[in-house]
Amino acid sequence: MDSKVVIRTYLVITGLFTLSASVIWGINTLFMLDAGLTIFEVFLANAAFTAAMALLEIPTGVVADTRGRRASFLLAAISLALGTLAYVGVAFINGGLLLFCLAGVILGLGYTFYSGAVEAWLVDALKATGFDQELDRVFARASMVASIAMLLGTVAGGLLGQLDLALPYFVRAGLILMAFGVGFRTMHDLGFSPRTVRFRGIAGEMKKVATAGFNFGWRSPAIRLLVWDSFLTMGFFSWAWYAWQPYFLELYGEDAVWLSGLIASLFALAGIVGNSLVGRLAKPGRKRTTLLLASTTIVTSTMVATGAIRSFWITVPIFLLGAIATGVLQPVRQTYLHQSIPSSERATLVSFDSLMGSLGSVGGQTGLGYLSQERSIPAGFVVGGLVTFLAIPIFGRLRALDLPADKITERAPELVATPPDAVRPVEDPT
Repeated sequence: MDSKVVIRTYLVITGLFTLSASVIWGINTLFMLDAGLTIFEVFLANAAFTAAMALLEIPTGVVADTRGRRASFLLAAISLALGTLAYVGVAFINGGLLLFCLAGVILGLGYTFYSGAVEAWLVDALKATGFDQELDRVFARASMVASIAMLLGTVAGGLLGQLDLALPYFVRAGLILMAFGVGFRTMHDLGFSPRTVRFRGIAGEMKKVATAGFNFGWRSPAIRLLVWDSFLTMGFFSWAWYAWQPYFLELYGEDAVWLSGLIASLFALAGIVGNSLVGRLAKPGRKRTTLLLASTTIVTSTMVATGAIRSFWITVPIFLLGAIATGVLQPVRQTYLHQSIPSSERATLVSFDSLMGSLGSVGGQTGLGYLSQERSIPAGFVVGGLVTFLAIPIFGRLRALDLPADKITERAPELVATPPDAVRPVEDPT
């Protein structure tokens, strides 16, 4: 398998997985409200999902870093299919908040098996096949594929939801099983040697993973700053993604489920536009933190404006402008992260980043969910958007470190040799 095949496999898996996941993204909040939950209970159920992700990141990280990235992905697909069908079952029996939370825990388990594993597989496989290009464009292409899949999935989900809000969940489960089949046949570990762990050794492996997360992650100034950004921004965006659905329908003035699917698809299209700009903006000689600072400023400003300006025809375009900036930010941030961590701990540290994002999500969805019920969803956008402005000084400090990962070059030697700052934890010079 050469690098082109590795990249193509990664893009197919990313696209199919996102397609399966995105079928419910435009109607998930509406589905739970229709099942009898209040807006606060919706975000409590979502918080249970993200809390499960936070608690399970380290145990599932053991699977990716021992049994292999492929095994972790396959377990993710199975768990997500079961969790998706559990949501339908809970709604059917009017199970209420507690059962929705339990179903969310199953989904959280699935996403923790997925987080870090596929990205780690890609980077290690590329290293094994001699790939020496920068990763920004690879991740940008993957984001474009994911956005196209999201475009198709959210439109289909909105149309199906107009008929019955449960239909997108059945379709999602079927698509996830298709993703399982593709991963089973095409995703094989390259550049990584799986190893067997006995049941008695799981606790020791969990301790090892946690120690690696601390030594190579928290004690590394660059990674520490990146995970703080993840904590802050995910605390807001995990809430915002589900909050805009009832908010925009309220601004529109009609209960049009199809409109949620349409706006979600436009969000995906805006992300594609942002992804397409990465190749033009991430030019050799520039710094990644320049792009991170600029895009973060746009994202946070547009999110505050989304809550402050309550006009459907103005608010929605502003929200979509933030999606374009996000499309630039994410691939650049991913590349900076991967060029700052060692291959042996790649899945662990990507999961550590996801763990911090999940912890932020628990607080964000609970706090902003309560604010949404007691005050309003627009108030949540204003308050949460203002909090995300803290990401700007975080990226400012990251820029001050002036590390090799910040510099955009024609080729990426970091893929061939482990970045020294990741192998040897250093003290923050600032």
